[in-house]
Amino acid sequence: MNIDGTPTRTLRAHPAQGLIDIIDQTRLPHALHWVRVATLDEAAHAIRAMQVRGAPLIGATAAYGLAIALNDAAGDARLQDAIAILGATRPTAVNLHWALARMQAVLVPLAPEMRAAAAWTEAAAIAEEDVAQNAAIGQHGLGLFRQIERHAGKTLNIMTHCNAGWLATVDWGTALSPVYAAHDAGLPVHVWVSETRPRNQGLLTAWELAQHGVPHTLIADNAAGILMREKQVDAVIVGADRIAANGDVANKVGTYLKALACADNGIPFYVAAPRSTLDFACAEGTAIPIEERDGDEFRLVHGVDRHAEPGALRQLAASEAVANPAFDVTPARLVTAIITERGVCPASRAGLLDLYPEAARA
Repeated sequence: MNIDGTPTRTLRAHPAQGLIDIIDQTRLPHALHWVRVATLDEAAHAIRAMQVRGAPLIGATAAYGLAIALNDAAGDARLQDAIAILGATRPTAVNLHWALARMQAVLVPLAPEMRAAAAWTEAAAIAEEDVAQNAAIGQHGLGLFRQIERHAGKTLNIMTHCNAGWLATVDWGTALSPVYAAHDAGLPVHVWVSETRPRNQGLLTAWELAQHGVPHTLIADNAAGILMREKQVDAVIVGADRIAANGDVANKVGTYLKALACADNGIPFYVAAPRSTLDFACAEGTAIPIEERDGDEFRLVHGVDRHAEPGALRQLAASEAVANPAFDVTPARLVTAIITERGVCPASRAGLLDLYPEAARA
């Protein structure tokens, strides 16, 4: 996707130097800042502190983090220790564990002296597959959008939640990939962007849409219902951090409320995600672990001052008890369809297995 007209990805790998560069997403939308990641601890910190975020990008970063960890030593103990450290950074997004399991399967059979080079190759393959899968999601979602656009006969008004654009992936995005595909195909599209407190990832969505020239409007999370009620929303599309085998969807907290509002107003609710987000080993959404993040994310508001310097403003006392669940689970019955790189299917075990029959044999 584009930044000021320049094609850009969220992650730049430098295998010859044994490091990667990432966009520090905690500095957005106020500043575009690249961070160099050259150690295992730096990779783990980048994921844990949400310098990188979004399930697909977390997976790709973990894969490269493992490659970085093996630069100097690649014995069995180092390999398993690095996998454990990276695997403990975020509990909900299944892409993290999927990527590490894939890397482990490739690396364990190899002699230690062969592992470093193989790790960089496999991490690059994971990143490139992410780009291709997200581009395919965009085209499948565009097919759905074309149907809605013909029915509406006007600008297509799409609502999203959190950030599931290219900043959440290596490129293209998941939920925003069909939006970019529609915009690039000349369909008139406008995006209602939910701010998504307390991390305010909607600000990232607004930033990247602006960079690509897509019309959009930022809204407070709680304004979603009235916009739907007033028929200003044609469809809602979100990404996912984990999709259970029965079609239940874990995504950024607040997604469930939007799905409920869609159901009450007869609005399609779509979920876009690649294969790495599908967890066929997880029977239903109640089994998905929900990350509880630090309460200071809620007690403090981050931004920039009048001198454009980053800072934090306290809105609650440190002693104030708060709850900060990072995700919620939307039951499959509220999901109109799931969009993957292989196509569109109902949010059900049968629907998912129709696209991924090999999962029934796993």
